[in-house]
Amino acid sequence: MMAIKTEPFVLNIGPVHPSTHGVFRMRATLDGEVIVNLEPVFGYLHRGIEKLAEERTYTGIIPLTDRLDYLASMSNNLAYVLAVEKLAGISIPERAEYLRVIIAELQRIASHLIAVGAFLNDCGAFFTPFLYMFREREKIVDLFEMLSGQRLLYNYMRIGGFTQDIPDEFLPALDKFVKQMPSFIDEYDYLLKENEILLARAKGVGILPKELAINISASGPVLRASGVKWDIRKVDPYSIYDRFEFDIPTGTAGDCYDRYRVRVEEMRQSLRIIRQAMEQLPAGPIRSEVPHLVRPPAGEAYGHIEAPKGELGFYLVSDNSIAPYRCHIRAPSLLNLTALRDMMIGWKIQDAIIIFGSIDITMGEVDR
Repeated sequence: MMAIKTEPFVLNIGPVHPSTHGVFRMRATLDGEVIVNLEPVFGYLHRGIEKLAEERTYTGIIPLTDRLDYLASMSNNLAYVLAVEKLAGISIPERAEYLRVIIAELQRIASHLIAVGAFLNDCGAFFTPFLYMFREREKIVDLFEMLSGQRLLYNYMRIGGFTQDIPDEFLPALDKFVKQMPSFIDEYDYLLKENEILLARAKGVGILPKELAINISASGPVLRASGVKWDIRKVDPYSIYDRFEFDIPTGTAGDCYDRYRVRVEEMRQSLRIIRQAMEQLPAGPIRSEVPHLVRPPAGEAYGHIEAPKGELGFYLVSDNSIAPYRCHIRAPSLLNLTALRDMMIGWKIQDAIIIFGSIDITMGEVDR
């Protein structure tokens, strides 16, 4: 049998994912349909948040954080205010601590619903699962609208607590959501977990070995799907996470299917945390007395959280002025993308969209 001689050619792929906003593409070198090399091209969505922070007050930076991972704005708020509170030595009331946990876990569920729905769309399920999951996300967005008046960029958290307490209708609506949501997750599993098309397209595809995941500083579901049981809420508990019981879902193969499964199971664990926080929620103030212009002592601090996409951290340097001397953001989407080339090589062009979608990135925090 005669071998067919082929020549590699370069193909630009993308933008293809709902969160790329027209700036991310992959420059793939192909041999037929097989990817032999790949270069991620981030485009230009540079918002300059780290530099803008040097000219804003500490409180004035909070709206900028909303625009990083705009599908998890509350989580961005939390990571930033924790860093400032650490830098300035500010403690917050118990009620605010519990509310922060409830809000952060609601945000995790909302983010994972988009991640899983978009991934299934990438796999060829068109929009049915995506719309199912958007339906439940809307209920969380309704809750956040009760708190802040906003549905995407919330600007709700403050240094020392919150802008305002929860309204009377919030807890009844939250209780209703927490009781309903497990049945919807069961419905997703019934429709998808053993779906033969999903299994064929995602099982064993885009494997990220455990050692490589650790070496590139991957975090979040991308890391845990490779079998690494690492979660900031457990290994370096912030806020009051050490008061709650929850498990850390992990995968074994580190493939696209495991990344999908980890996110689904994390939604169950988030509901578990929310229930405990609701039962323990105390009365009292929701904000400490903090000056309008926060002026931390000279020094540095790093505050980090387990955001929906992984470890989100803010490194702040103070020169005792009302604005940070330096602000640097440890963005999980950027670091999780660094393994993309290794995950792609050897797979076919039709697998590229699925592998990329399984990482779950937001370009706002990649080119920030």
